[in-house]
Amino acid sequence: MALAEYLFTSESVSEGHPDKVCDRISDEIVDMFYREAKKSGMAASQVRVACETLATTNRIVIAGEVRCSLSEKEMRSKVKSAARKAVKAIGYEQDGFHWKKNKIDILLHKQSADIAQGVDASGNKDEGAGDQGIMFGYACRETPDLMPAPIYYAHKVLERLATARKGGEGEAGKLGPDAKSQVTVRYRDGRPAEVVSIVLSTQHLDETLSSEDVRRIVEPFVREALSGLPIAEDCVWHVNPTGKFVIGGPDGDAGLTGRKIIVDTYGGAAPHGGGAFSGKDPTKVDRSAAYAARYLAKNIVAAKLAERCTIQLSYAIGVAEPLSIYVDLHGTGTVDEAKVEQAIRSTMRLTPRAIREHLDLSRPIYARTSAYGHFGRKAGRDGSFPWEKTDLAPKLKAAINGAV
Repeated sequence: MALAEYLFTSESVSEGHPDKVCDRISDEIVDMFYREAKKSGMAASQVRVACETLATTNRIVIAGEVRCSLSEKEMRSKVKSAARKAVKAIGYEQDGFHWKKNKIDILLHKQSADIAQGVDASGNKDEGAGDQGIMFGYACRETPDLMPAPIYYAHKVLERLATARKGGEGEAGKLGPDAKSQVTVRYRDGRPAEVVSIVLSTQHLDETLSSEDVRRIVEPFVREALSGLPIAEDCVWHVNPTGKFVIGGPDGDAGLTGRKIIVDTYGGAAPHGGGAFSGKDPTKVDRSAAYAARYLAKNIVAAKLAERCTIQLSYAIGVAEPLSIYVDLHGTGTVDEAKVEQAIRSTMRLTPRAIREHLDLSRPIYARTSAYGHFGRKAGRDGSFPWEKTDLAPKLKAAINGAV
């Protein structure tokens, strides 16, 4: 039996957090390879990228495997340019980490032939999954974008601060790119009722600022970001609780691609298969099948077939069809899980190729995913976040009603 009242906490990290800097660089590189493929006439479906980034004081290391249309010399030049573009967009121009001055090492090589033979289509063989693994998707009715409230609002806080910082609103220009948020929500009868604690640590460029000064600067933006959920009168605020936070980003703490997978998904409110997203082209089911699972879960909730939905997909390397599809409606469904599973199978194929084609994933749409979550975002006119659409809901309802 669920508790009548409980607290749940999720955290987010800003685009300037060291790990997110690395995610952004890796995803800018994925996008770059898709743009270059289009220029050269290379089929987007043939692009392969598995790009890992490490960042530390004045140093960026980029390693991994690629298949692209560029010569070795062109590839190295364009990868470095993409990395500098990413760091500049985030806003790092510090002595210890500067977009123009960082030394960048490129350690990219061709994709393994052993992996390629399992992934590539040949003869009667369809494209296989790029690796084995399990992926989860989740949706619930706690927020307008069908996301769990704690992670949704933790992201909103940092997004609002980033907009204010870059736009020079008020004194927000005194803040730096590196920040972390944490929001604790009190639930009553299974519904988010109020925010009871807020943790925010944000870099500041003015060394004279105290924690109290930083709170004065950020509090209006935090309250605006949390306007969709009441803040308890006795809410506990911890703003820069350690005091001074001037040295930030990779100069303060080394970053790596793929270390913030819970921030990227559901803030701990749902399971995670373990695979990271950033730096990977969508033949990697860690990325594409996780997007498909979210797409299905969101459409099931949008179709009012359930208040909450968790979906698991599993794959074997080189094998096209998923090994299993699991649906859990958490006791909130209007139909049973078996019927929903059948509806999924009849409305969307879940091979890697079919997912990419259904969601149109072989495009340069990934840099925007690298901060503030891959889910709960608005599908854009530029084709970004297509897994957030709810266009499958009518087909799922029709399938369950026997019309398909």
